[in-house]
Amino acid sequence: MQFKIFGCKVNKYYTEEWLKSEYLKDKNGIFVASCVVTDNAKRKWIKFVKDEIKKLDSGEFIFISGCGAFKKGEAQNDFFEIYPELKEFEGKIIILGEKPEELKLEIDGATKKEDKKSSPLTSILGEEREISKKLKSLPQIYTKKFLLIQGGCNSFCTFCLTVQKRGRHYYRDKDDIVSEITDFEFAGGKEVVLTGVNLSAWGLKDTNDVGQSRFAELLEYILEKTTIPRIRISSMGPEFIDDKCLEIFKNKRIYPHFHYSVQSGSSKILKAMRRHYDGEYMRNLLEKTKNLVREDRVEVSIGADLIVGFPGETEEDFADTYNLVKDGLITKVHAFPFSAHKLGESVPAGRFEDQISDQQKKERMWELEAIADNTRDDFIERNIGKKFEVLIEVVKEENGKLKWKGWTENYIEADEKTFEILEGEIKRNEIVKGILK
Repeated sequence: MQFKIFGCKVNKYYTEEWLKSEYLKDKNGIFVASCVVTDNAKRKWIKFVKDEIKKLDSGEFIFISGCGAFKKGEAQNDFFEIYPELKEFEGKIIILGEKPEELKLEIDGATKKEDKKSSPLTSILGEEREISKKLKSLPQIYTKKFLLIQGGCNSFCTFCLTVQKRGRHYYRDKDDIVSEITDFEFAGGKEVVLTGVNLSAWGLKDTNDVGQSRFAELLEYILEKTTIPRIRISSMGPEFIDDKCLEIFKNKRIYPHFHYSVQSGSSKILKAMRRHYDGEYMRNLLEKTKNLVREDRVEVSIGADLIVGFPGETEEDFADTYNLVKDGLITKVHAFPFSAHKLGESVPAGRFEDQISDQQKKERMWELEAIADNTRDDFIERNIGKKFEVLIEVVKEENGKLKWKGWTENYIEADEKTFEILEGEIKRNEIVKGILK
């Protein structure tokens, strides 16, 4: 089964699970993980499906999952009404839900069971340890493992379509999370990426429980119960990051690239988005994160999702966002222009007054991308000559020369041109030590 993934790390997690599923094991064709974060994102996977479906052989199908294919996690019966441009290919397209049936049973049956008297984990390093059938059935797509710890959301931000697609908030039991990490580590894995729709709301009854946080509790538990050397955290809701989290972020096994779903630096715009924090809170959190002094002394990298041109955004509002980057508080920017979602399903903010023109959005995007590039270049420059550990993720031979790629702890891309290896072997899934150059 071939596959193509669009969008977020949650899609990466579920793609691996679908490819290992009982349902797809005897099927042929292409699995597509779709994305609806913007209209442009929708167009990308729709074009891919239209192009690839013409190349299918007899007995092959396109299997579509991801946010374009389901609502509240279940396959949409009205898919071809939402995307009429695919209607003519209906006989060659199969629409799937968020997760395969066996994963539904596994996750739904193990969610929120914090009163369990005995953990499903037994001795994880003993000779009798049984490697899970899932890991035997198919190698990992990626060197690192994307691990879902939380799903869904109750917050209904006005720009967000994902909340309609992924359903309501839930979180996985911490023992089941640890079990999946230890399975992966036992099979030779070295890096796990914690992911979710609103992952830092783990442990809470509701994603609107602002002022509460249990995320640090989970991180402490993972650190205590596993020995996997590299733990990365995907995009976090900033309202759930408290001082306990920041203290744990200093641990050398928690890798120092912290990505926040900032969206805007303007309090006015954040309120219109129905976010749970204001511009002052966001700036303070970014400053605290930037100034963390870690056990390994590695400089922290901070990523952020930013929306440009949200309805009603003035030049002053945009400047509030721009200055977060200019001031060096965000070192890796993921920005995109606000999408009114005119293609397929829509979002509340698409109907707001004071919509920003496409030209204004483009101009502000150019400005933001320019300062983001400068800030990123400065960050990389400061790290040249420093020692890092890199997990080699890709190795290939071209014209008799060995090429490889991986990432430093603080998410700087490293390869044979930019990194001098002092210790370790050039081999996929190998951790090497060296100097960024």
